[in-house]
Amino acid sequence: RMADKGLLKWTVIVLTCQHRDSVYAFQRELEVRQKRGVLPEDALLLTVPDPHARLGSGGATLNALLVAAEHLSARAGYSGRDFPWDGCSRAFCWMPVQRSDAVEGAVCCLDLLLDCLSTKICAGSPPGVWVCSTDVILNIPTRQLISWDGFSGVRVVALPGDVSFAVNHGVYLTDAEVLCNIIYKGSKEKISCAALPDGKVPLVSGPVFFSRTVAEKLLQTHVTSPLDGCTYLGMDSGAPPLEISLFLDILLCLCSDLTEHEFINGERTGCSSPSGPQGAVVRSGRAVLWRTLRGPSISMCTVSLFFLSLHYKKDVKSVAEGSRVINSILEGDVHVSAGAVVQHCHLQGPVQVHSGCLLSGLDLTSSCIQRLPLSSDIIIQGHRVMLGELKLRVFTAFGAHDNLEACTDDVNSSFLNQKWSDFYTRTGIQPQYLWGPERTEPCCLLDARLFPVFMPHSGPVGLEGVCWLLGGAGGLDSWREAWRLSLRDILILTDQQRELRWRENLFFSVGRRRAVDTLQGHMNLSLQPFFRAAALAGQQEELLQVLDSVAAGSSGDLGVAARCLACIADVLGCLAGEGKGGLRSGPAANPSWAPAFKLLEEGNLPAGVQGLANQRKHWLSRPDLLVRAARHYEGAGQILLRKAVMSAREFVFIGQGEMPPMGEWQEVECPARLDLSGGWSDTPPIAFEHGGLVVNVAIKVDGKRPIGAGVRRIPEPHLLLVSSSGKPACSISTETLCEDLTDLEDYCQPHAPGALLKAVCVCSELVCVSSPVSLKEQLLQRWGGGLEIHSWSSLPHGSGLGTSSILAGAALAAVYRCTGRSYDTNSLIHDVLYLEQILTTGGGWQDQVGGLFGGVKLARSAAQLPLRVEVEQLSLSQDFLSVLQQHLLLVYTGKTRLARNLLQDVVRSWYARLPSIVQNAEQLVTNAEECAEACRDESLLRLGRCMNTYWQQKKLMAPGCEPAAVRSMMNALQPLSLGQSLAGAGGGGFLFLLAREPQQKEAGIGSFGVHSVELDMDGISIIQKSSEHPELQQMT
Repeated sequence: RMADKGLLKWTVIVLTCQHRDSVYAFQRELEVRQKRGVLPEDALLLTVPDPHARLGSGGATLNALLVAAEHLSARAGYSGRDFPWDGCSRAFCWMPVQRSDAVEGAVCCLDLLLDCLSTKICAGSPPGVWVCSTDVILNIPTRQLISWDGFSGVRVVALPGDVSFAVNHGVYLTDAEVLCNIIYKGSKEKISCAALPDGKVPLVSGPVFFSRTVAEKLLQTHVTSPLDGCTYLGMDSGAPPLEISLFLDILLCLCSDLTEHEFINGERTGCSSPSGPQGAVVRSGRAVLWRTLRGPSISMCTVSLFFLSLHYKKDVKSVAEGSRVINSILEGDVHVSAGAVVQHCHLQGPVQVHSGCLLSGLDLTSSCIQRLPLSSDIIIQGHRVMLGELKLRVFTAFGAHDNLEACTDDVNSSFLNQKWSDFYTRTGIQPQYLWGPERTEPCCLLDARLFPVFMPHSGPVGLEGVCWLLGGAGGLDSWREAWRLSLRDILILTDQQRELRWRENLFFSVGRRRAVDTLQGHMNLSLQPFFRAAALAGQQEELLQVLDSVAAGSSGDLGVAARCLACIADVLGCLAGEGKGGLRSGPAANPSWAPAFKLLEEGNLPAGVQGLANQRKHWLSRPDLLVRAARHYEGAGQILLRKAVMSAREFVFIGQGEMPPMGEWQEVECPARLDLSGGWSDTPPIAFEHGGLVVNVAIKVDGKRPIGAGVRRIPEPHLLLVSSSGKPACSISTETLCEDLTDLEDYCQPHAPGALLKAVCVCSELVCVSSPVSLKEQLLQRWGGGLEIHSWSSLPHGSGLGTSSILAGAALAAVYRCTGRSYDTNSLIHDVLYLEQILTTGGGWQDQVGGLFGGVKLARSAAQLPLRVEVEQLSLSQDFLSVLQQHLLLVYTGKTRLARNLLQDVVRSWYARLPSIVQNAEQLVTNAEECAEACRDESLLRLGRCMNTYWQQKKLMAPGCEPAAVRSMMNALQPLSLGQSLAGAGGGGFLFLLAREPQQKEAGIGSFGVHSVELDMDGISIIQKSSEHPELQQMT
């Protein structure tokens, strides 16, 4: 049936399999894909074994159609060939293709086929049945525009090919897209009759569509003898099996060129003969098909392009360009030459895989892989087989140029790329050892019992069994003594469930190793698809242990450790399930986790990680507990992130001087900042894992510096902390008196009264909270009395203009001056970074850069720890600064910026390395560089474009930062502006814009709450020394 957006949504997917033992293994593979979201969640998935060994493609189709109809009726309430190079058939042969699915998983032939059919070929088709062989690999670059208007009957899809290729395959013969005949393995002259105008011929590619009417007619034949012998119902009823072909029986009877007599009595390559032992049954079956199906038209469409894309690159020096490594682990000195393929292997060197070789299914237990006399163009495979009750590992070896089905009498037949006669001479093996003395049928490599699997006296034979065949150690006597199997035997005996489980376990082992490499190598690779896959497959325990190990061993790089804990939180979130268990953001202070948190705070990383893991075991039983555990892991990660950022204190240099007199106020004031571009790239961990670059400008609002602080020493040995906010005429003040060290202990709780100024006291080492000496004694000994600290801001709460960070810098500067210490602005920048970590608010460095340094500047931090910020004040002409000032305007949105979980969400997305976030971080830096160039070139137009781009980048980084009311305001202002953005993280606060015309406040924008902007070239400034109360000065 049709789904939204023009993609086909499958009602039922039936996978037929030749061997009954494959059913459960293949069914599980389909269900895994449904869990990953690759297949529709409501599609019925069926794996149907052929009732008999030789039914043909048509018989298998009829049986599959019957089984699908029965299952769909029950749901509604009503009463191939062997593939020698992969033991799990062509359908589940892994391809070297990577896809960006939400859940990571293998990409097999079946996946490529279903994706191509669903999105590019079948889309738009009416109700009916699509049939396609898994022998083909379809990869078509664009959706094919196939007209289905008024369609009825049957439609086949052909691929254009060369005549030389078609002689070994089938082609369609058409007249104006109506199918006339099907030619299978015909002569070049006959095939040329099917040529299209471009000289290509339409190859039989696999996809066939039966309209609902025709499918119903075909289904009716399952109760008609002898076609009932194609279905499991016929088999259960004792009907003899009948082999019919999808193309050369079912489809051929619809072709216009054939008469009834030709169809029923014709000899066709690859089909049962109407004149052979079963001739009467074959003719009877064809007659039923003719009577039942003849009539509806059969048409053909040709897709424009066919190719297989094999883009895969493994960043390993020992893996040559042009080779393929699929689902494998290579350890030690393993070299894979160009043209070689290694799949489903775990190899430990030294191993040289030569050009043209295929190694498949080998692992570390195959120790003699290191002693194999490998040469070019050799295929070595490991198989998992069931021989009676024995579960064995069996190994085979072939030459890449061997023809498995060529008769040994053929001059071109070979084994290990050498003539059979040469092989007999080298080994002493005789033909009767391989095919038996009484063999009357033609002998071929596929049936040669070459491969030792079990020694009667010593047990299973390992890889050494093929080592001797290749020319290594061993002997003829031991080879003859062993139980041996042919490749055909091995394919029949393959335990596909064990084989698929081995591949799955190897896939997750590869994924865990990639996770380790990604974390320790600081790679920008998203691991979330793998985490989801591990959670769905129940593979989380080993993954969590690996992440624990990496975190515990990263004491020298706390950035890596913090990302590991964030990854563990993501795994727990995946285990809870999408949208289950509650919001990821939430409190993380449950007492059960406190001991582990304490260990992390104390710097005991290994013990802290183990403590977290011990506690985690009690939180895995329900989605809500898993989400709460994920919150605590994020909280633990924040502890390590804060410690990593605290490394910035290496760049704080405070000098010692003479203290000013008791009672003399030391006051500073600061401008606000406007972030012109690059914000969010300054936020840890982005700032030190990717590197940050920001362009911002210091501004006065309505002619005044809106942020300041004042400190004076007082005789009383206590700390009086006063915070004021709002305009002087209606400001709100909060006063906090600290007379004991316990009054300062909540300095790390941002919402505690006076928390920012308490953190200033701790960060500036005014007092030591952990000291056994009382607060009173510390103040008297060091400063001769207490201190009165005031801070103020005339900006509204949540303005987006960097108030809190700038306020912290102002308060630190005032405290240092009051206590006779010297500083430079660069030290203040890093000191504020440290302060915000002990305050636990986090945040980046651009706010204090914007308010403490004057003018327009470009600031950057490199992708490294310790975190160091470098500031470059742009040298711009006075004329351009004047023009810029005349065009900049501030508009208050009237909405308080709500950033409760904004920072946490961005950090979570960055730690997950979501591709959109990684790309956006890079673009933030690039746009900031362009913004700086626009300023240097004095181009308002380019600056405006950078501002607009910056706003789009902010919205991508923090979805939801643009409320509807703000969007309406920005739409209204857009015609009047060259560029605009919400200040800071967005969500509310101030909107700033670069007006098209100077002084535009009086020209149409005045209806909004507009504030004037004046560039501040000085940054943090000292107010004239005074004994007057700071708030009184504000009033004046």
